[in-house]
Amino acid sequence: MATVNGIRMHFVKAGEGPPLFLLHGWPQTSHCWHRVVGPLAETHTVITPDLRGYGRTDKPRTGYDKRTMAADIAALAEHLGYPKVAVAGHDRGGRVAHRWALDRPDQVERVAVLDIAPTRAMWQRLDTGVAQAYWHWLFHLQPDLPELLAGQNIAAYLGYFYERWTYQRHSLDPEAVAEYVRAFSQPGALRAGFDDYRASFPDDAELDDADFAAGKRVTQPLLALWGANGLLGTLPTLEIWQEYANDVTGAALAECGHFLPEEQPDEVVSHLRKFLDP
Repeated sequence: MATVNGIRMHFVKAGEGPPLFLLHGWPQTSHCWHRVVGPLAETHTVITPDLRGYGRTDKPRTGYDKRTMAADIAALAEHLGYPKVAVAGHDRGGRVAHRWALDRPDQVERVAVLDIAPTRAMWQRLDTGVAQAYWHWLFHLQPDLPELLAGQNIAAYLGYFYERWTYQRHSLDPEAVAEYVRAFSQPGALRAGFDDYRASFPDDAELDDADFAAGKRVTQPLLALWGANGLLGTLPTLEIWQEYANDVTGAALAECGHFLPEEQPDEVVSHLRKFLDP
């Protein structure tokens, strides 16, 4: 545990070498990286925190805008003595990583984003197809109702996403699912996860629009990976990221849905190694 930016943050550290932060998404915790940490720790110091509101980290009532969540991780890096880092973020963690790279280009040297496109771009593409896939964005924005309905059966609600968002449905092992359900069954955990989404509009949207209008882009090398069998496999994901970053490479992972680190861990490790040590 570390006390950073006014909260107690849980993290796990493994390996030796240049620091690499791995940021999880919803509905998961830092445990989602369990299949890639070992190989990556052979060449890097790998830090896997639970984001604000998730897992064993504090669950305050405020601070779920991505600027604050990125500041949490930046403070953790400083606490651990790392002036420069690389970061890979999956799902919501990818949005935190994107904001971290924008706000602190002197601290973040390289950024990888897994199965996301920029939030602003997704709002702009909210047609029928995107809405059917991302309906939960709009549902989770609502006050109180998601906690009421999902809280009736947390395992079933989260299980819906674990099944629908995977192509390799055997990839999320029962022990991992049990850990996620345990985490989201703790007091405040469901609310905090939904607050992460609630901050995306208008708080994150206003900041993203202002940055885009001002021409602010990610200047560091950016790697985008996505599942070929998920929603991003139907979108021009690489071209979308090129609208927001200067130096973009990327690839779709075959036979893969949303949960890349668990569905195709070997491919994720291979791509990250090439990106981190070009």
